[in-house]
Amino acid sequence: MVRRGGRGAGEVPGRRVDARTERWREHRVKVRAEFVDAAFEALGTFGPEVSMGEIAKAAGAAKPKLYRHFADKADLYDAIVDRMRDLLWERIVDGVDLTNDPVRELIRRGANEYVAVVTQHPNVFRFILNGHFAQRQDSSPESPRSLQSARQAARQVADLFMGSVADRPIDPNGVELVIYSVFGAVASATDWWLGANRREDPMPVERFVAYLTEMISALVRADARLSGFTIDADQPLHLAFTAG
Repeated sequence: MVRRGGRGAGEVPGRRVDARTERWREHRVKVRAEFVDAAFEALGTFGPEVSMGEIAKAAGAAKPKLYRHFADKADLYDAIVDRMRDLLWERIVDGVDLTNDPVRELIRRGANEYVAVVTQHPNVFRFILNGHFAQRQDSSPESPRSLQSARQAARQVADLFMGSVADRPIDPNGVELVIYSVFGAVASATDWWLGANRREDPMPVERFVAYLTEMISALVRADARLSGFTIDADQPLHLAFTAG
């Protein structure tokens, strides 16, 4: 006799529940992404002092729904930082040719792509740089997400760099330190520039890119010198470093 509703042959217990769990997980990822989209929109409209209510309104949802998908303001802040990190990474990596571009051009293009994203989302950068929403309700000692993202990006860039100069005995810790220093300098410069852009006579985009290019180039030269190398900025990475 076959029981109605019984498991069929070969059916794995819990599989149906697992499928529901996976669908719910995918739904949460989708809704969280939509709220981050809305946060970008609301930041563009209301500025870096945007409220959770304004973000929920931009998403066409009630604020309680926003809090069902984000534990607190800091959780949403983390998601915004992650979105911006991924956007920058994709834009910069797609905009350069690590194999053929001379070092000077790599730096200039990277700075140019970065500034293009800043000018597209200035209030998002103001929001991130000034730590709006970053304070965690649980008083966690964890580093701010912006700092964590900078560290992760520094490791990624260092890995790319080391892969391009694999036949050179360059200290990877020094490379990571310099790249991390570059991120700190660029973030501080961006904070200044976005503040300056609220005045009547802001620095033009092209000049800001030129400043960033020179700042980054100086740090790269310093790293090469400390590692016992000279660098020819007119050569691609794999040919640019010479010992001595």
